[in-house]
Amino acid sequence: MADDTSIFIGASRKPDDSYQRPENLLLQYGNRHGMVTGATGTGKTVTLQILAESFSNAGVPVFCADIKGDLSGIAMMGTAQDFLVKRAKQVKLDPYEFQEFPVIFWDLFGEQGHPIRATISEMGPLLLSRLMNLSEAQEGIMNIAFRIADEEGLLLLDLKDLQALLSNIADRAQEIGGRYGNVTKPSVGAIQRTLLVLEQQGAANFFGEPALRIADIMRTTRDGRGAISVLAADKLMMNPRLYATFLLWLMSELFEELPEVGDPDKPKLVFFFDEAHLLFGDAPKVLIDRVEQVVRLIRSKGVGVYFVTQNPLDIPETVLAQLGNRVQHALRAYTPREQKAVRTAADTFRPNPDFDCATVITQLGTGEALVSTLEAKGAPSMVQRTLIRPPSSRLGPITPDERRKLIAESPVAGQYDQVVDRESAFEMLQKKTQEAQEAEAQQQEAGRSRWTIPGFGNDSPPPQTTGGRRAPAPRPSNRQTVAEAAIKSVVRSVGSSVGRAIVRGILGSLSRGR
Repeated sequence: MADDTSIFIGASRKPDDSYQRPENLLLQYGNRHGMVTGATGTGKTVTLQILAESFSNAGVPVFCADIKGDLSGIAMMGTAQDFLVKRAKQVKLDPYEFQEFPVIFWDLFGEQGHPIRATISEMGPLLLSRLMNLSEAQEGIMNIAFRIADEEGLLLLDLKDLQALLSNIADRAQEIGGRYGNVTKPSVGAIQRTLLVLEQQGAANFFGEPALRIADIMRTTRDGRGAISVLAADKLMMNPRLYATFLLWLMSELFEELPEVGDPDKPKLVFFFDEAHLLFGDAPKVLIDRVEQVVRLIRSKGVGVYFVTQNPLDIPETVLAQLGNRVQHALRAYTPREQKAVRTAADTFRPNPDFDCATVITQLGTGEALVSTLEAKGAPSMVQRTLIRPPSSRLGPITPDERRKLIAESPVAGQYDQVVDRESAFEMLQKKTQEAQEAEAQQQEAGRSRWTIPGFGNDSPPPQTTGGRRAPAPRPSNRQTVAEAAIKSVVRSVGSSVGRAIVRGILGSLSRGR
């Protein structure tokens, strides 16, 4: 049974088909990552629920996505139902107590939880390019945009900031291209169109301020339990690229902000990534490399990452190798790909001489799984056929009224509800454009206000045309106009007066010198 150093997952089956040996996950290896896999309807969500409950009771904050709304029941106390009580007796869970857990609901769209936002700068060009599915050339322009924003002190906070910067880059394409490479207006236009699609899909709600503070998903309660952050993802799943990009951004933020702690007695945070295949589907190699890097290095920050998906083939081998704690629910094996998935799942376990993994995976019942966790010195335990323990919280979703009440009483209530729109790239570029237009208008006004003396400058009327032909230019005349004669007379008189004064001055000085 579980104690202060482990969490109880269930009981493994003995050769006589009874369940007696407890299967625990050691908290000191909770940050060594893991996975929960299995076909639809085999009990993955309930396994995720009991793991989240157990980590919370151990004082470990949890972040998880609620794909179908079923996980929201973790915020409410469970009730004694016959099949739950029977399961508790089978796995020797005594006493079987019901609990409600400290839950904070989040929602990128701000409808079923507190809004979650990130700034464009925090997201960075790589993740944005992944989110927008940009070509290599377009991704290059995105990197140039971020470089220019850094050089010119332009804050990139929301979508309109990025849109304004891209428009500015298109206008300065020749100047920028000389420094950073070719920037074409059609490529910039393609990025702008993709941003418009993202905006219509609701991504504008995600980009902005106040941005999520990592400390708010790493809370503990006064009684020492870890807060469970539940992300409402039913609507988010309509845009799987946004969902995957957000979760990868969150892991990257955790990696960058948290200090190194080595191997703590228990994790600082446990992160459940449901529907993990969305992260890796059609992902470029550079992104998969980034995921592998984060998973490998975030362990030393005290963060455990658990991937939840239907098929172990959904996870690249380089990432799969980093997952030490594994719960494998039943898989179907009707097609060649499904049969390959069964073999892959079986090969990832340390063999048990009592049964054949590949055969048992297809025979597991609902709520039953093959379990292997890390034992002393970090070695994987021998795989065991395990009956998963029943949850202590409610099975199934909560009501809308219950959700609203929990949101209103949340410890972060009011912190993220109102959007903050401070001066950033959009306003700064708009101001520069306005100043340039005013300066141009002043120059034009100054040009119109210049006066000319008749006979000087360009005051002659435009040449006339006769019969569709240009009239011949007038021949120069030696005769002076009245105005020209008057001006020349004034100049001569002034010149002679000045000349006489200069001569008088010179002569006077010479005579005095004698």
